[in-house]
Amino acid sequence: MPIQDDLSLIEIRVLGVLSEKQKTVPDTYPLSLNALVAGCNQKTSRDPVMDISEAEAAGAIDSLRNHSLIVETSGGRVARYGHNIERSLQIPSQSVAILTVLMLRGPQTAGELRLNCERMHRFADISAVEAFLHELRDRAEKPLVEELPRQPGARENRWTHTLSAELLAAYRQPGAQDRVTTVEARHGDITELRLELDSLKAEVAELRLLVNDLLAQQ
Repeated sequence: MPIQDDLSLIEIRVLGVLSEKQKTVPDTYPLSLNALVAGCNQKTSRDPVMDISEAEAAGAIDSLRNHSLIVETSGGRVARYGHNIERSLQIPSQSVAILTVLMLRGPQTAGELRLNCERMHRFADISAVEAFLHELRDRAEKPLVEELPRQPGARENRWTHTLSAELLAAYRQPGAQDRVTTVEARHGDITELRLELDSLKAEVAELRLLVNDLLAQQ
């Protein structure tokens, strides 16, 4: 079933992680919810870095099911999830690799895509990457990628996926990727500060108990 609605940032991250892990860690794929969240929140090979909760990931899974982009594997005590990109969108594995990197790392040049797709698919050269990009752009149904205007001082154009109208509109503006990343980074900073605050509160509570014990012994 074609994607009729835009995907959220969390849905894009969840889908990208499932596709990536299928190729990079096949022994643990399909993924449990816990492993999926860990992949979504990892610090490397992610732009922007995010801090997604299990509840948010579970909500994204339910939504992606409605697009036939995720399947749940039955059996065992823990539910496991896999992606259905290739079959649902009717694109080859090479295109899935390109789309996955764009979902996880943001806009890329063809050269960057060739390098960053290495663990999922080894393209012979940049022209091979460009050929699949053009196929994704020129689809009869909804295009899945778009070539962005060249940034000042850049030698090559970058490409982005089109799964989110909000992101696409932002990326079309010069310097917009930096602003999107900054917003997500601030969200992560706030979450980190909240965790630190909770930790400090726990330490204060422990100190109070210790003081009370000492006073009781006097």
